[in-house]
Amino acid sequence: MKLSEIKSQLPQLSQLTFLLPDGTPVPAHFHITEVGQINKRFIDCGGTLRDEKSVNFQLWEDGDYDHRLGAKKLLDIIQLSERVLGLEDLEVEVEYQGDTIGKYGLEFNGGVFTLTNKMTDCLAKDKCGIPAQKPKVRLSTLSASESSCAPGSGCC
Repeated sequence: MKLSEIKSQLPQLSQLTFLLPDGTPVPAHFHITEVGQINKRFIDCGGTLRDEKSVNFQLWEDGDYDHRLGAKKLLDIIQLSERVLGLEDLEVEVEYQGDTIGKYGLEFNGGVFTLTNKMTDCLAKDKCGIPAQKPKVRLSTLSASESSCAPGSGCC
C-alpha cells in the first residue's frame, strides 16, 4: 500500500485500527513513534547493485492507556513528514514489536489497516544456481501412457 493510499483513507475513519496478520488487533493505545523514508542500497548474492526505497511507520504500544492516536492526527504526522523529510509516494512498511521487531506490509480492508507478512527471497536465483520451481503434477491425474516409463526411453 502506498503512502497516498493511506492518506486517502484516513479522512473517512472515525477510529484508527491496525490488525496483525493473524487478525489480532494491535492494542488501541498504540502510537506511531516514527514516520520516515528508508533508502536501502545493497548488492545481492549475484553481485547486482540494487536500490530500494520505502516509507516506514513504527507502531509501538506500552502502558500508556490514556492516549489514542486518531486518524486525523496520523494524517497530520504524515503531512508534516512529507514537508520536512520530502517523503516520496512509496510502499509503506510497518515495524511492530513482537518477540523481535517485525517488518510488515500494509493493506486496507473494511475500515481497518492490516499488517501483512513479508518474506525474504533470493534476488539472483539465475546466478546462484537455484533451479526454477518444478510444476507440481498429481500422479493420479496422469493417463497410463504418461505415467509408465519404458526401459531405455530416458524418462528415468
